Amino acid sequence: MTGRLQDRVALIVGSARGIGKGIAQRFAEEGAKLVLADTEAGAGQATASEFGAGFIRTDISQMAEAEAAVALALEQYGRLDILVQNAGIYPWQLIENTSPEDWDRVMAVNLRGSFNATRAALVPMKAQRHGRMLFTSSITGPHVTSPGHGHYSATKAGINGLIRAAALEFAGYGITVNGVEPGNILTEAIELHRGAAYIQNMQDSIPLGRLGSPRDVANAFLFLASDDASYITGTTIVVDGGQLLPEGKDFRLLPP
Repeated sequence: MTGRLQDRVALIVGSARGIGKGIAQRFAEEGAKLVLADTEAGAGQATASEFGAGFIRTDISQMAEAEAAVALALEQYGRLDILVQNAGIYPWQLIENTSPEDWDRVMAVNLRGSFNATRAALVPMKAQRHGRMLFTSSITGPHVTSPGHGHYSATKAGINGLIRAAALEFAGYGITVNGVEPGNILTEAIELHRGAAYIQNMQDSIPLGRLGSPRDVANAFLFLASDDASYITGTTIVVDGGQLLPEGKDFRLLPP
């Protein structure tokens, strides 16, 4: 490894499993000092122990809990260099069956949670005149969608808007704000809640011929967190194996 994040302090929200755990692993490999936050106390603490990180149970939809997570990073390390807001929920639910309470819960975690993390991390980053704020968006919402993901799509499109607005407002403080838009990533949740036929159908839609891994996404986050991305702000990186490229269903060069 190259030590690209050597001694940088990173708070990763939504890091107990899946993409968030992959980000934590990559950052740890590159020398970062980690504080992990998640609603899953057991899995979160286990991941934190694996990477020698601090851990705090956090419902990012609550501003006080976002502030407590930032406070832990400051208490342990005295600064906060990198924020990753990866926490999100995606219940499958058609719009016609979505209650206002269902809608509000997805908005609270995904979109208000991103706002809460932003506001909490801004305080120390503004004071130190440096920081990286990073968010997990998605190709779902900003580019594509599917039935049952109306609330999720709205939140991810909203996160992209927040990224651009925050990047503009925080540039004068030396803070960059960016995001990553994963496509179909093979996580524990996908394997647990989706059947083999569903996974195969997703894989068939990807030109590179496979679902992404959490590490594929984590590598994009690593780049944006590093000095290599010091002149990049207000944008997102799509990590989807080319999924957005085809005009039609059969994209093979020589279809039968």
